[in-house]
Amino acid sequence: MHAVILAGGKGTRLRPYTSRLPKPLVPIGDEFSILEIVLSQLSQQGFDRVTLAIGHLGHLIRAFVGDGSRWSMDITYAAEDVPRGTIGPVLQIRDQLPEHFLVMNGDILTDLDYADVLHRHSVSGAPLTVATCRREVRIDFGVLTTTDDRVVHFVEKPTVDYRVSMGVYGLSRSTLDSYPAGIPFGFDDLVLDLLARDIQPADYAFDGYWLDIGRPDDYDRANAEFDSIKGTLLKGV
Repeated sequence: MHAVILAGGKGTRLRPYTSRLPKPLVPIGDEFSILEIVLSQLSQQGFDRVTLAIGHLGHLIRAFVGDGSRWSMDITYAAEDVPRGTIGPVLQIRDQLPEHFLVMNGDILTDLDYADVLHRHSVSGAPLTVATCRREVRIDFGVLTTTDDRVVHFVEKPTVDYRVSMGVYGLSRSTLDSYPAGIPFGFDDLVLDLLARDIQPADYAFDGYWLDIGRPDDYDRANAEFDSIKGTLLKGV
């Protein structure tokens, strides 16, 4: 079981925390880094190989993680000289990957069963499986629908719910065969191209705990909640 963790971003939205540390290494709860939690979870769920796609301050990630023996996994690295998006780093190493593998962002906290995502993907026949979570967005305004200069519908401060990508994907190597390596290529590019070709990705619906640590508010929330969710995130640790 192989996972590719995307850990090469600059984390500009999380500054000043990421001025001297790559985002996956910022501490959570004064005890673990985000990446340490993710690697522990993957190890507990049976993953034995991980590739870390690194870029910004990648030498610090190498120094901290090493060869992965601490987690009983074989960890290798794919270094980016320039950012190539979400899928770009995967294209660079596709020859080193099994047919079905997991791709995930290195800055999320969740109790998602990564192994089940990969298993469900491998038996689905889908080119891509996207783990999704429900999110509600409250609109703080009255929303109007207009037609021909007339108001035809009105809702006061509605709440809209969406299923959003969690930044965790089951992917097949054969899905990537037609895409060239060495150019920027994002998850959005892949999904839009598949849909344009009438090839539909699979949805892995999840309703547990998920937090994307992209902004200082998210980071503060993760630290505030960590003591209460630690047992869920790190079973037996």
